[in-house]
Amino acid sequence: MAIAIDFGTSNTVIARWNPVTQQPETLNIPGLSIKQSLNPPLIPSLVYVEDASASKVLVGQQVRDRGLDLRNEPRFFRTFKRGIGADIQGFLPELDGKIITFEQVGQWFLTQIIEELIPQEGGLDSLVLTVPVDSFEAYRHWLGTVCQALPVEQVRMLDEPTAAALGYGLAEQEILLVIDFGGGTLDLSLVQLDKAAQAKAKPLGFILKWGNKSYSEDSRQKPKIARVLAKAGQNLGGSDIDNWLVDYFGTTQGLAVSPLTTRLAERVKIQLSTQTQGSEVYFNDETFESYELELNRDSFENILKEHSFFELLDDSMTSLLQQARRQGIEIADINAVLLVGGTSQLPAVQTWIKQYFAEDKIRCDRPFEAIAQGALQLAQGIEIKDFLYHSYGVRYWDKRHNRHNWHPIIKAGQAYPMSQSAELVLGASSENQPSIELIMGELGADTGTTEVYFDGDRLITRRLNNGETRVKPLNDKDGARTIAQLMPTGYPGSDRVKIFFLVDEQRFLRITVEDLLTNQTLLENQLVAQLS
Repeated sequence: MAIAIDFGTSNTVIARWNPVTQQPETLNIPGLSIKQSLNPPLIPSLVYVEDASASKVLVGQQVRDRGLDLRNEPRFFRTFKRGIGADIQGFLPELDGKIITFEQVGQWFLTQIIEELIPQEGGLDSLVLTVPVDSFEAYRHWLGTVCQALPVEQVRMLDEPTAAALGYGLAEQEILLVIDFGGGTLDLSLVQLDKAAQAKAKPLGFILKWGNKSYSEDSRQKPKIARVLAKAGQNLGGSDIDNWLVDYFGTTQGLAVSPLTTRLAERVKIQLSTQTQGSEVYFNDETFESYELELNRDSFENILKEHSFFELLDDSMTSLLQQARRQGIEIADINAVLLVGGTSQLPAVQTWIKQYFAEDKIRCDRPFEAIAQGALQLAQGIEIKDFLYHSYGVRYWDKRHNRHNWHPIIKAGQAYPMSQSAELVLGASSENQPSIELIMGELGADTGTTEVYFDGDRLITRRLNNGETRVKPLNDKDGARTIAQLMPTGYPGSDRVKIFFLVDEQRFLRITVEDLLTNQTLLENQLVAQLS
């Protein structure tokens, strides 16, 4: 059985391929999925830790059914996806003698869902997981680590907007713009779908885990190709808007910040997607605590403007359209605009999109299930032609500015997997040097950084437009920086090691290190994130 999981900041969607109808369908998991939802079955991305030492947790709708999402407790976690692989300012609690990390919470969440799925579906052969465009290697590496422990034969990853383009099922030979705007990220992706008449079937997406069968063994047809032409993304989503609304009600009504008020603000926001006035009333008959939140659409849009919301959207659209123009693609060449994610349903967002595109090009009828259902196409003969959204580089000492800086080795836009490696030659810098250290990192855009920090029990993201490159070091830890032990020791004045850099089909950076003096291979095809 083939399953796809769209792990979202606010909600998670699961789809399977129905071999009878030859169509994808969204799954309902009793107890975990939202009940009586007008939308497709959604699993709230919530975790409540009952016993950390025994890994006993409640996830999804289980948390809401018991009212645990309304308590101000350190055992309750929401929007935890944003913290995975991020440098968090603040701290997470210690529960039952165990230090909690966002990675651990995310692992509990996904593992619990899959454990519920396996008996329901009679086992899993293939699993596809989707990732945001702007995700760094640290997030993808974590996801791969989680997958290794799963009783699933084959696991793959795919960018969320690329999956969404496939999920809308539009005609081939079209250029599609996917705007994926969910709870935690805004991702834009320009994708072209067409047939590869002469293409050779090969492993697809980022392949994390293989069983005994290869893709070519169970392929019945030549694959179609989804070519990714341009990408842009940033850490902005519906959870940010929820926080802005809580702050607004705190200022205007003296409302305390808590999981309860955050949930009420989120409900008001959702109401404003379909009506011009939103209101929520809450009364606790035990504590006599009461809240009444009201907001109209005009005031809501003013709050968005105060937080430079539309300027941030314009930044991403401008970046994507510039990439497209470099390939000779203009706005008029884009055949359809596909809206995905709950935040894309806000009228203010749809009005913003209509400034760029005619209304008849905009599709918004599958906002929640397009990603998961499209990801299933990987198991049905779709080949992805993709490129790097981030650069990879090495750290060096910038004497001019008296600080460390980063030199790109593999630049954004490079197709992967790479057929030819990039090379770097290094020498010793001191007499009798016993080893060579090198810090490698994944380099984001130069337009600013995203700071992630705690405000009380809320996880907040804030964009810092300081013009600095956003970098995620891959091996900046004890024992991982040394890439070459020199035997004999090194001396200045001559080249000593040659390093070959390669990005594999999983979009991970690997290195090979050769000693030029001894002609020995010191490291061979080593995953940088696993150096130790």
